[in-house]
Amino acid sequence: MDRENYWARLGATSAKSGGRFSRRTVLRGTALGGVGLAGAALIGCGGDDEDEPAGTAVAPPTATSPGVATAADPFGNIKRGGTMVESDTSDPSALNPYASASFTAKGIAAYVYSRFYKIAARPDANPYSVDAEPDLAESAETEDGQHWVVKLRPGLTFQNIAPVSGREITTEDVVASWERLTAEGSPSSTQVASWTSLEAVDDYTINVTLEAPSGTFVTELADTNKLFILPREAFDGGFDPATQMIGSGPWILDEYQTSVRFRFSRNPDYWDQPKPFVDHYEIAIIPEYANSLAQFRAGNLHMQGIQADDVLSLRQENQNFQWRGLLPALLSFMYFSPEDQSPDAPWRDERFRQAVSMLTDRDTLTELGYNVRALQDAGLDVSILWNNVVPAGWGIWWLDPRGSDIGQGGRFFEYNPDEARALLDASGYAGEEVPFIYANDIYGATFNRVAEAVSNYLREGGLNVSVETQAYTAQYFPQTFAGNFHGIAFGYQTPFPEVGGYFNRMFGDDPNNHGRIDDPEIRNLDELQRVELDADVRRGYIHDIQRLNAEHMYYVPNQAGAGTGWTGYQPEVRGIVQTRGYGIATEVHPNFWLDV
Repeated sequence: MDRENYWARLGATSAKSGGRFSRRTVLRGTALGGVGLAGAALIGCGGDDEDEPAGTAVAPPTATSPGVATAADPFGNIKRGGTMVESDTSDPSALNPYASASFTAKGIAAYVYSRFYKIAARPDANPYSVDAEPDLAESAETEDGQHWVVKLRPGLTFQNIAPVSGREITTEDVVASWERLTAEGSPSSTQVASWTSLEAVDDYTINVTLEAPSGTFVTELADTNKLFILPREAFDGGFDPATQMIGSGPWILDEYQTSVRFRFSRNPDYWDQPKPFVDHYEIAIIPEYANSLAQFRAGNLHMQGIQADDVLSLRQENQNFQWRGLLPALLSFMYFSPEDQSPDAPWRDERFRQAVSMLTDRDTLTELGYNVRALQDAGLDVSILWNNVVPAGWGIWWLDPRGSDIGQGGRFFEYNPDEARALLDASGYAGEEVPFIYANDIYGATFNRVAEAVSNYLREGGLNVSVETQAYTAQYFPQTFAGNFHGIAFGYQTPFPEVGGYFNRMFGDDPNNHGRIDDPEIRNLDELQRVELDADVRRGYIHDIQRLNAEHMYYVPNQAGAGTGWTGYQPEVRGIVQTRGYGIATEVHPNFWLDV
């Protein structure tokens, strides 16, 4: 699919008594709630999806029933078999999820590898308002929120491929995966910095100790940025996970041709039978949007991320296409090279950063990327919301930059070229060349269009901008995203399935702290929100972080990803659901079936 659409693709509290958790399996709590910011609608024949996630999902149309669902066979009305085909714009950075922190590696890993938990995917639910549910885990229990007992489902097996050969999954595999995740030099080790230990008790029981009580730990168990469970043979020389994938997930990798395609078969031993419903899943690698759109029009792709400018014409062209449109929880942002890369740069002065924000017209950028007025005139429920350093789709955790609660920093979100120029002058900016960097080969046409417009805004506002486009895998992700660059960079942030993930990445010890921002007040608020079990109090800390970033503009939130995005589906596609994060291959794809 178009990379933009790729983005679209818990524990929380138990009852407290005397400041302690009651001992129970924890499946719900403070981590989520109150999303519903923008209704999604199924239009045309049926569904509506988008370039990026969030909003209130609506069930797809009723299919012609091939049978009758019964208590003995609740899926009796679902046709099984066939091949589902979509597209992607590039190869993943790695097949081994522990070799790269890139979303491309995490997304492909979810086809084959399992986690303890996964994000629930429901046809009638906003993916940002649902809890986590068990994957390989049977339960996760705690008495105090800090010491957790995680139970594996007994009898689950890896895929029947040598040298693993369908053997049972045990905690030995969990420990081996944990050791690789936390090894020195692991690109994702900081994601579990708050997990102080993980130990096997027996073949099916794991004890996890956290540095402090957490109401979001089970959601962390579902996060594809953290613990995938690979067989121990992947780490002891049994097979090379850089070139081969053997897991316990819903799909078996049959074929990978670089820059051509992936082909997967359903795992006949997958624990959540009878899923997957289709026999095969294929991903055609098609870099250009125009080509993938042509393939969708021709019926060769079952789903496709559609640019907003094309929605109405495609809808008229084929009234049988299904559509789903959702408000994303996807953050695009500008960030500045850190002090060790650019010690005397003008953006060391916060007035320069504030000016950069005030030179960008967020409403116009959203219109440019998401065709808002035309879609509104056609009767579609789309709106313009502004991203904060927490994206607009994240419900109660998002602080509206135009609202009364944003404080003094709210004025720096407003488009005001005159004040921006005054701030530039006050900062001492004297016309130095400012590189403007982004990856133009990965995120899709909407992102590229907005990036070009942002660079023009900055140039018109008085910055001596020089545009530098980079290859995502070769340069942008390993260098610029990690803060090794000079200038202003523009990109997407990881859409974390738990909102707290943004703050360590952007302000903490994560090696991908892009600007190497170290604000003691934000760090303190991050520490407080991580351990707070009361949702209202936690929301206050998270809103305070957004206020502080607005005042200093360490990161300048932008509008790519902040408009309603769309996915088209062929008429025969059924089982359309949504998720958040990178687990689409596990959480969404097994539900698809083809009514042919």
